[in-house]
Amino acid sequence: MSKALTTLLFSCILFSLSVSSYAQTCNSYTFSNKVYALCQDLPVLNAFLHYTYNSSANTLDVAYRVTGATASNWIAWAINPSGQQMPGSQALVAYQNSSGVQAFTSAVTSTNIATLSESTLSFGVSNLNATFLNNEMIISATLALTSGMTTVNQVWQVGPVSGNNLQSHDTSSSAGNMRSMGTLNLLDGTTTSGGGASSKLRRENVHGVLNAVSWGTLMPLGVIIARYLKVFKSADPAWFYLHIACQTSAYVVGVAGWATGMKLGSETSLHNYPHRNIGITLFCLGTLQVFALLLRPKKDHKYRLYWNIYHHSIGYTVIILSIVNVFKGLDLLDPEKKWKKIYTAILIFLGFNAAMLEAFTWYIVIKRKKTGSDKYPSHENGANGANGYGARAQQGV
Repeated sequence: MSKALTTLLFSCILFSLSVSSYAQTCNSYTFSNKVYALCQDLPVLNAFLHYTYNSSANTLDVAYRVTGATASNWIAWAINPSGQQMPGSQALVAYQNSSGVQAFTSAVTSTNIATLSESTLSFGVSNLNATFLNNEMIISATLALTSGMTTVNQVWQVGPVSGNNLQSHDTSSSAGNMRSMGTLNLLDGTTTSGGGASSKLRRENVHGVLNAVSWGTLMPLGVIIARYLKVFKSADPAWFYLHIACQTSAYVVGVAGWATGMKLGSETSLHNYPHRNIGITLFCLGTLQVFALLLRPKKDHKYRLYWNIYHHSIGYTVIILSIVNVFKGLDLLDPEKKWKKIYTAILIFLGFNAAMLEAFTWYIVIKRKKTGSDKYPSHENGANGANGYGARAQQGV
């Protein structure tokens, strides 16, 4: 048993390290021919901003970088002297056509992408360049700003290209394109997003992290503990306490995430009702599971079988709804694509280990039946009773 646990813990550590190394930030990126003093991980559209501000010369060396881009994308980064909006933006634009990567400047006059044509900006631009390599598109330039322009309104975008024509970006209320604006302090690199909405975005991120960790990760882990550790005689009744600790922690963290989501929902008139309704359902079912623990009959009670059926049915329903709602939340929040990939990798990891443990569990059960050693001491806190895994099957585990 100790060897199996050591192997499992070592695998978890390796997996955690691989997940951590996958997460890229602007600080981990280096340019082959340029060094920028500051950088920002922009909150949406898989975008990063690298720049150096020369206050004495009033120049800004800037590089706007988008990961996960394709040859069918255009990208743009702009300063808007008139506000956090598209009209009035002084934009740097890049896209790829049959002739290669194209870069131009555009003084945007309206929200119509057809107006995103080449034109002169209100400030000087030099060293304009764009590259597209390994699904990463970058546009860079040197901007000659007016004296005292140390805090600017920035707007960034990603949209589709059809042929050689730039098409409108996604304008749905949940799209990251509708939140890709904010302010940037060129001196210290501090930013706000979405016209002062950085606080709301942070709360959305907190809501997403809390729910992905609790409902989406700890809950399935607790089920794996309950289903597979009990087959080991040495883990009885420790598996029960581990299961309770894991599920209780998941519920407490999940309630915090649910409450954050309800608060966010009360602050907007736009609701994604499927995501919201699933969240409310999860809270209700999770609360029922907590109270079910207080009403748990003894293992030899005549109603114990029915309690087990109820407990397991609700539990597996919670797991399925949790995973579905985490993905719905990721679609709404529209973070960098890596976060959905990381959560998918966590589910694959848990699923793979569950499949291996399922096979190993049945191997142990069959082996014990053949040797007549399928009975081991019962514990009041366990669900195996006196008949080990056989009783577990009778109880519907």
